[in-house]
Amino acid sequence: MQIGQHMCERLPAMVPVKRAMRLALFLLAGSGAVAHAATPGAACEALGRLSLADTTITAAETVGTGQYKLTDDRFTRMVAAPGMNPAGQSQTPANPAFCRVALTLTPSSDSAIKTEVWLPLAGWNHKLLGVGNFGWGGALMTPGMLSGLDAGYVVASNDTGHDSSTPEGEGGRFALGHPQKLTDYAYRANHLMTVRAKEIIQAFYGEAASHAYWAGCSLGGLQGLIEASRYPADYDGIIVGAPPNPLVNFNAQQLWPAWLLHQTPAAQIPADKFKMVNQAVLQACASPVGRAQGFVDAPEQCRFAPRLLLCRAGDQPDCLTEPQVRLMEQIYQGPVNPRTGQVIFPGPAKGTEATWGGMASSKPFPTALDLFRYAVLQNPDWDWTTLDWDKDIATATAKVGPLLHVAAPDLQPFFERGGKLMLYLGWNDGHNPEELASFTQRVQRVSAKAADAVQLFLSPGMGHCLGGAGCDTFDKLGAMDAWVTRGQAPQKIVASKINDGKVVRTRPLCAYPQVAQYKGRGDMDDAANFACVSGLGVTSK
Repeated sequence: MQIGQHMCERLPAMVPVKRAMRLALFLLAGSGAVAHAATPGAACEALGRLSLADTTITAAETVGTGQYKLTDDRFTRMVAAPGMNPAGQSQTPANPAFCRVALTLTPSSDSAIKTEVWLPLAGWNHKLLGVGNFGWGGALMTPGMLSGLDAGYVVASNDTGHDSSTPEGEGGRFALGHPQKLTDYAYRANHLMTVRAKEIIQAFYGEAASHAYWAGCSLGGLQGLIEASRYPADYDGIIVGAPPNPLVNFNAQQLWPAWLLHQTPAAQIPADKFKMVNQAVLQACASPVGRAQGFVDAPEQCRFAPRLLLCRAGDQPDCLTEPQVRLMEQIYQGPVNPRTGQVIFPGPAKGTEATWGGMASSKPFPTALDLFRYAVLQNPDWDWTTLDWDKDIATATAKVGPLLHVAAPDLQPFFERGGKLMLYLGWNDGHNPEELASFTQRVQRVSAKAADAVQLFLSPGMGHCLGGAGCDTFDKLGAMDAWVTRGQAPQKIVASKINDGKVVRTRPLCAYPQVAQYKGRGDMDDAANFACVSGLGVTSK
């Protein structure tokens, strides 16, 4: 089942694999295998003999319909969730027949970027989809590849240059003593993957892809911004979900709660109290629809203050002690540079408190910890409790900012080429959407072309890329394709909440700064009963 998909049937590819068969005939002419070349399988196998710069092709084989099986591990199950599906499908589809090409890219002596390109044997839509990574990368995003393949795309993904299933590749450890691997992770792996995928498309189909899109969330979203800024010709449309940008600032915010608790252990808040605070926020700030569905509809308008819950007569389950109140206030605010007084990155939005149990603990967030100790300081024994919120943030920014940060003006060449940028984020993400809204406004002010080529969608109740009580599943890819090929900028996309494969709620996601408002009658779980209206927006920084 596909949610919110554009109702058009996939047209068969105008140029089938016959041209690839001619390639196979050419490549195999000297081997005596000409009689066996004029088949899709032979055409696919012939790709194994392509000579590509800094590339070793390790496999070129056909995979029959429904024969590709996802691995059954925690990571794959997570990224196979409906909210991560670029085409808005309720589940990862079975594969059509395709040609699987596996490559190892070696742009440096310390590089080994495992990459795969999957090419439909029939029904190619003449387009390429690059699928972004998650977390610290280290694995192919095969569920997203299957989704794109099912929609007719040639799809490509890579492991960012390291294997997360190995001890040395777990988390950010690969960056320790390996500056070339950090460069691969930051931008080189995705760019070279894209270049090689386009070369393979030309070889197999005998023509170039008409358009290329990128889709990714979290790290994959940041990768999309980096692609647009560094290589504006790689993609025509880029879908960016929950980008941790600037990466240093974002990860500083992720370390902030644990650092605060180390300074004031008495501020520790039990998980049940976070839920209590969340209920108080819902009562104070959510609309009747939001309270019924379990999230704040417009967190940017919420003025709830945790001090309202201050205990009057000792610590109780339904109130907060003075240290706990102060902790809540500081988490909402985000880390502050003690020298300048500036907020480094804003804290999570009002309404996310029920999810703070893991973040607001005495243990630092592992992904953020790895950025500082491996990528920045090159010291696995670094004591995070000594973090200097002025000097260490400046050091980190100087070290990895040139690799992994994207500023609004950096995107102008992408827009000059006619590129389209779609951003999205859930309000129940620990990444405060007000920061992304502010970034979007800065991008739109870069030029008239930029103003017309950027759209932001914020989903109330949606978690980090997926999950939460809100609607997290929508056809991002279909909306981008309509925008690029038909000039139809998305103003509204219908999103769904899916439980156990069933749609339990739909709601329109409105192009920022508009918001979805209940019309006052009808099923609150039906998108048809909502309208996009002007929202307050946020103040750009």
